[in-house]
Amino acid sequence: MDHHHSNCHYISSELLTIERVGEILDKKMKLALSEEAKKRISHCREFLDKKMETAADPIYGITTGFGSLCNISIDSHQLSELQKNLVMSHSCGIGEEVCDDVVRLMLLLKAQSLSYGNSGVQLATVNRLLDFYNEDILPVVYTQGSLGASGDLAPLAHLSLPLLGLGQVKYKGEKRDSAEVLAIMGWEPMTLQSKEGLALLNGTQFMSAHGVYALLKSARLLRLADKIGAMSLEAFDGRPEPFGKEVNEVRNHAGQIQTAAQFRELLKDSRLASRKKAHVQDPYSFRCIPQVHGAAKDTFRFVWDRLQEEINAPTDNPTIFPDEDLIVSAGNFHGEPIALPMDFLAVAMAEISNISERRIYKLISGVRGLPSFLVAKPGLNSGFMIPQYSAASIVSQSKGLCWPNSVDSIPSSQGQEDHVSMGANSATKLLRVVDNTERVLAIELLNAAQALDFRGVADASPVLAEWHKEYRQVVPFIENDCVMHPWIEASVDFLRRS
Repeated sequence: MDHHHSNCHYISSELLTIERVGEILDKKMKLALSEEAKKRISHCREFLDKKMETAADPIYGITTGFGSLCNISIDSHQLSELQKNLVMSHSCGIGEEVCDDVVRLMLLLKAQSLSYGNSGVQLATVNRLLDFYNEDILPVVYTQGSLGASGDLAPLAHLSLPLLGLGQVKYKGEKRDSAEVLAIMGWEPMTLQSKEGLALLNGTQFMSAHGVYALLKSARLLRLADKIGAMSLEAFDGRPEPFGKEVNEVRNHAGQIQTAAQFRELLKDSRLASRKKAHVQDPYSFRCIPQVHGAAKDTFRFVWDRLQEEINAPTDNPTIFPDEDLIVSAGNFHGEPIALPMDFLAVAMAEISNISERRIYKLISGVRGLPSFLVAKPGLNSGFMIPQYSAASIVSQSKGLCWPNSVDSIPSSQGQEDHVSMGANSATKLLRVVDNTERVLAIELLNAAQALDFRGVADASPVLAEWHKEYRQVVPFIENDCVMHPWIEASVDFLRRS
């Protein structure tokens, strides 16, 4: 074992959990291959080299062209050029650049996928991916260009270009040509051997990196949605009965039961919640929080499990089984197993923002003793009128994004690749929806905290009163109209640290 880094994660065939991925990012851990992974990778490469010397028939993508060019055999002295051409010709990404953390995840998940010894890459190639990760040299990858079958070809080509000294990377905060940065590091560009370009470009690491990143963010937002919803409930003088044990357990959905239990904790010892109410019922956006937040959590758990399975598998093609003397050309790069779930998670997270915006609306409606638009002198002041417009605008955009990308397919490669998952569009869309939900929840917190000041923070539950106090250190009570944008931004930032 490498004892230089206690802060090091060893890539192996042991289950890589999504929690662990979050930890690797948060703690800025270094990555290394376990001894077992090194053996598997080398064993597979040796098998492939031997196989190519003895195989009578062409092997797809190894001694042939790609896609519908699979019937064209390539001479052995051109196999390295074939792989380099593949990486260059497939670098057709366009649009916005992928954010740094998602590129880091692509490097990690690509190395993980190649570590099982079913891909036929050189050990040096996987180590170089880890070098990029460990030195924080991040390939410039673009969000558009993948159909989500044959894997994420275009984005993974951009991820792979820098190994060859081509394309661009972000290094110490600036974009530079890869060749320059390789020279600084004293690294030679890799010479790809047979199958390697294909192993790098096939696979679902663009989709799964976005999916895992969105899940890690959603885990935090689902927890915060409860806490913010509870503050809104206190501020709206809402009733605690809909969060009772019996009424939620009788329906028996895990997410609903967990949400109600969470609210009972959050509302513990609240004088506001326990006092006598003038109203018999609350609107659905308060009363049905266990059902709506709970359903989103159940969806989240399902998607979490699917993505976790995906990141623990080789997803390139052909798949090589050295011990069975088998090379199978099949379709493990097809993104459908995660495309459908990612579309589902986008729907769930959009609903979290949808119900949040309705609570915002109630808080500014001038009912239950709260002033209109949550300011002491409405009329002269517009107060919290327009943050609700912003929230409504964002929620509407998310609804539009919820059309499932996975129901679309456009044939490619002269009809050889005739059904694709469009999971890359599911993935990038999902992240946009999750970011939108974060913004809407931040606006709800802005409103809930203001309303709670009018209702009386001293009577709120100790947990929420304490959280309100922390929030007030970054966002003040708003007496008279001011520029609101910075306070919304500060609220988003507060949630990222909560």
